[in-house]
Amino acid sequence: MPLNPSRSRAKDRSGSSSVLGWPEFLSLNVPPRNSRAWRRSGQSRSQQNQQSENPPEPGESVKERREATRLPDEDCMLLNPSFRGIAINSLLAIDICLSKRLGVCVHTTSSWGSIRSAVTLLALTGHGITWICGTLVCLTQSNTLAGQEVLINLLIALILDVLTVAGVQKLVRRKGPWDISPGFLDCVALDTYSFPAAHASRAAMVSKFLLSHLVLAVPLRVLLVLWAVLVGLSRVLLGQHHLTDMACGFALGFLHFSLMETVWLSSGACQTLISIGTFSWGSVR
Repeated sequence: MPLNPSRSRAKDRSGSSSVLGWPEFLSLNVPPRNSRAWRRSGQSRSQQNQQSENPPEPGESVKERREATRLPDEDCMLLNPSFRGIAINSLLAIDICLSKRLGVCVHTTSSWGSIRSAVTLLALTGHGITWICGTLVCLTQSNTLAGQEVLINLLIALILDVLTVAGVQKLVRRKGPWDISPGFLDCVALDTYSFPAAHASRAAMVSKFLLSHLVLAVPLRVLLVLWAVLVGLSRVLLGQHHLTDMACGFALGFLHFSLMETVWLSSGACQTLISIGTFSWGSVR
């Protein structure tokens, strides 16, 4: 007796489905590893495992739970960095490497440790406390109006330089190439971080100021420029600053000089400040 065609087709389908359920054919039901279905199934299995291990607390929403399981930014690796990021990181790495190599006077046992005292003394000639105290002493000994005008403006420029550099250092908070704690005079002058270099900024500003307002012979002008460069370099040799810190310090010093030239105080204003500082109100005209 012939079988019903519909029943035979249903039997074939049921037989084929049962065959695919055999252990030998289970791999045919699993999607390929590189397919989207395999990725979705893997993600769903991992989420189910996490939910089974960490059951949600009562009152906790799904959004809060996703944010809690998200990795922090510092644990995520940037797989496709931009060209700008690669260039900046490369330049910073070169800067750190060269600055460490130039730190030849960091300790007395360094390669140039024998001249460490001389380099420290050279750096002291560009310290903020040294220049502010020296300017005040010269101001008390000056008797001419022109000299007092130059010294008052120099004193204001020095104070502006110290405060500006200290503010930028507090914002950037960059450490030096060597793990060296700042000295007592550096703490007094608020020079506790590496960027920008305070000595380089002050040396550039002072040298430009003196070259513009004092009549000096050519050898003295050359020595003044050489002194400014050596003062900025001395802090790199002592391991206190990077090369980029020194370069930015020089640029900031020239900026301070330009700003001081813009807001230059006249002789009358300087005499008023002197009278206020010495409490001699009757001498003001």
